[in-house]
Amino acid sequence: MRWADLTWEGIGALRENGVDMVMLPVGSTEQHGPHLPLNVDTVLAEAVADAVSTATGVPVLPALPFGCALGHTRHWPGTLSLTPATLTQVVCEILDDVIAYGFTRILILSGHNTNAAPLRCALETLRQKHPTLKVAQKHVMEASRRCKDAYLADAEDFHANAAETALIMHLHPELVVRDRIFDDPDRTADLVFSYTVPYTSKAGHTGRPTDATREIGSELFEMLVEDWTNLVRRAMVEEPPLRPETGQDSLAPKGVRSA
Repeated sequence: MRWADLTWEGIGALRENGVDMVMLPVGSTEQHGPHLPLNVDTVLAEAVADAVSTATGVPVLPALPFGCALGHTRHWPGTLSLTPATLTQVVCEILDDVIAYGFTRILILSGHNTNAAPLRCALETLRQKHPTLKVAQKHVMEASRRCKDAYLADAEDFHANAAETALIMHLHPELVVRDRIFDDPDRTADLVFSYTVPYTSKAGHTGRPTDATREIGSELFEMLVEDWTNLVRRAMVEEPPLRPETGQDSLAPKGVRSA
């Protein structure tokens, strides 16, 4: 169920029927080596969200195709990046509207690793502004331990690796440049500093994409959808473990009044 495909009456009907959760896929437009397209992160976040929506009825907001990809630099042409502050602001402004319409459970689902810090800042800003808001920001691979292990099997600092290549082979095989698939190892394991991609990768990717197959991609996608569906169903009814007391003394120890 895509938010943008509905009418305003359709959005209102969701709330009338008790739907109070949405998913926001956030991707990136950035180089993914010589064998994968620039839209990998957006495609994966949106595809997972769409499939989970089909299973749960939780609507999917329009995917953001731009993220914080400054680390890819302009060494390889094609990357389009927002600054961290801009991504934070854009997400906050979009979700302020969503919250105003009565949707108070929000899952921000990212397909790009270095979106994490700006999205966390957005979460903190929104949560401070809307104290009862339930909001989470997660990478697609964080559906479960088994999903994360599958992503990281060939590289901790993965990019256009076996997992991402296999997923695109499954979802959009026509976008994979098969005669440009070759491996490039993860060189970051013992480093102290964080370097931009041209200093750690020869062609923009990291991992063993030669291990990828369409069948592996199909299995991994099914795993992602299954585990995210389980998490979203939990999120649809989850409540916080505590309800804070109201009043200026609510955070003071029992028997002690605040100054």
